[in-house]
Amino acid sequence: MKIDKSVVEHVAHLARLQLEPEEIELYTEQIDRILEYMDKLNSLDTAGIEPTTHAVPLGNVFRRDEANHNFTVEESVGNAPERMGSFFKVPPIIEVD
Repeated sequence: MKIDKSVVEHVAHLARLQLEPEEIELYTEQIDRILEYMDKLNSLDTAGIEPTTHAVPLGNVFRRDEANHNFTVEESVGNAPERMGSFFKVPPIIEVD
């Protein structure tokens, strides 16, 4: 498939891109080379080859959702510089006029 400048200009217009003439020339050549390579791939005999989504099998990489040791209130706020009961005490961040 041969791509010409008018196709690149049309796609640039649809994408709301302003391309310089040298950019249009460059993109025309690059897209044309890509499509030529795709034609080479299309000429391969792929009869009997099953389509794949991944080259290697995938497995679940997540860990099991299991309950673990939970910190007690004293363990979690024991080293806090200031605390209010079982909570961390922090300076206010909202200024009220």
